Amino acid sequence: MATLEGKTVVVIGGASGVGFAVAEAALAVGAQVVVGSSQTARIEAAAARLGRGAKGYTVDVKDEASVAALFEAVGAFDHLVFTAGDWGHMFGATRDLDIETSKARMEVRFWGAARAAKYGVRQIAKDGSITLTGGMLAHRLMPGMPLTVASANTTEGLALGLARDLAPIRANAVCLGLILSEQVQNMGEGMVKAYTQNLPIPRGGTCEEAAEAYLYLMRSTYVTGQIVRVDGGASLV
Repeated sequence: MATLEGKTVVVIGGASGVGFAVAEAALAVGAQVVVGSSQTARIEAAAARLGRGAKGYTVDVKDEASVAALFEAVGAFDHLVFTAGDWGHMFGATRDLDIETSKARMEVRFWGAARAAKYGVRQIAKDGSITLTGGMLAHRLMPGMPLTVASANTTEGLALGLARDLAPIRANAVCLGLILSEQVQNMGEGMVKAYTQNLPIPRGGTCEEAAEAYLYLMRSTYVTGQIVRVDGGASLV
């Protein structure tokens, strides 16, 4: 397994949650880390908390020029991790879907990832990797979530397409279950318990546990076009 020591890892969505945990874990094994987020104050605070030479850049993944400017500023790098997402409305029965709001949500999670890949590939090392982020709702289907399911599947599909198109650059995705990020914890203990109590591992996952999957995919040089699930066994029930 390859080392990340001395490698440059770019984490878009690195101001908090899983992205911050990935950046922290990469720094711990000797990587140089660049974190990007849309809010300047948050990304500056995240870079300061990370320390050890971590750099922070403001980037709006909904804006193609902003994404292009980010990678121009970063220059050559080795691994791209995309964990950015927003929490817009995508729930509801088919007859009641808010299509326009749901389209806006995909601007970050799907189109933002596509923009990052488009411009990141111009600077990434030939033996580098891209890791995107999907969610278990792509596979644990529930009523009232057709667009949520579709959104999660498009992210995984993009990772597979990139793996074929960009080879030998590797591309994969991490499929997250209920991870106890700040946003999830704000849902309240009752909702978290309701979602997780019947899982083989009956709790939410930590951001640090999720980060291990991203480090695995960056370091495993014979793995591409794969979806790694970090879900407490949600796909089994």
